[in-house]
Amino acid sequence: MSAGHGHGHGHGHGHRVPSRPDRAFLLGIVINSLFVLCEVGAGFYADSLALLADAGHNLGDVLGLFLAWGGALLARAPASRRRTYGLRRSSIFAALLNGILLLMAAGAILWEASARLLHPQPLSGRVVVLVAAIGVGINLSTALLFMRDRRHDLNVRGAYLHMLADAGVSLGVVVAGGLVLWTGWGWVDPAVSMLIALVIALATWSLFRESMDLMLDAVPESLDPAAVEAWLRSVPGIAGVHHLHIWAMSTTETALTVHLVKPDGRLDDDLLLHIQQELHRRFGIGHATIQLESGARQVPAEGLRLASRNP
Repeated sequence: MSAGHGHGHGHGHGHRVPSRPDRAFLLGIVINSLFVLCEVGAGFYADSLALLADAGHNLGDVLGLFLAWGGALLARAPASRRRTYGLRRSSIFAALLNGILLLMAAGAILWEASARLLHPQPLSGRVVVLVAAIGVGINLSTALLFMRDRRHDLNVRGAYLHMLADAGVSLGVVVAGGLVLWTGWGWVDPAVSMLIALVIALATWSLFRESMDLMLDAVPESLDPAAVEAWLRSVPGIAGVHHLHIWAMSTTETALTVHLVKPDGRLDDDLLLHIQQELHRRFGIGHATIQLESGARQVPAEGLRLASRNP
């Protein structure tokens, strides 16, 4: 019996269609850019190197928001003959870069804090604490802009963690500054900074690991491939499942390819449509390519690749 082959394509996004957080990115960039300018002015006014350094750090956060927004915009680019999936993977790349930036920032804080722990430096007065307190409010408000979509979009989660980390750093400056001004203990400031840096690194590691996995076409953490395979095997008329591959096309879209054994060898468009719809409804898989086979002969995956190169 000759094998029957059918290909079905369904299109959708994740477990829910996420909102486009353009407004959140724009507001975050504008608010934080204004704060950087104010912080630079306050740094020169108070003759505070710490404030000027923090302004440089916050400028890096603005660039991080631009990076995440750019990745989100590129992911919407239409497909072309050469890039048949468009530029969807750009959002994964942006999330990975944001994770790297956060880990580098945590390392820089640890380096600077260890140096100050050995050679404590006095804070530049109450102006530093006041500006840092304003920074807590601004960074926390910006993080809240991304709170709703952070669970559904890894790229947005990168922006959320970036701003939340900055809010923590600024809060640490306020607490440490208050303690130093009250007690005169110069070691409190670098000690609190080191603790915050460790928290940032621990919170960022999952973002870095997950975005790296997606770059390497791993199954998204939100999906259980065994559950997907078990459901496919339970579909009436399907006798076997093989060559199952699941990967992320972007931080919000998931794709699947699979060979299903259908012993009667007949094509069934209604069955294909049902499987596509259920994959989307049950698992959030919006792009499915399904090949039906009779089971008489199973072409190995390597053979399929060679055949596609040598028609």
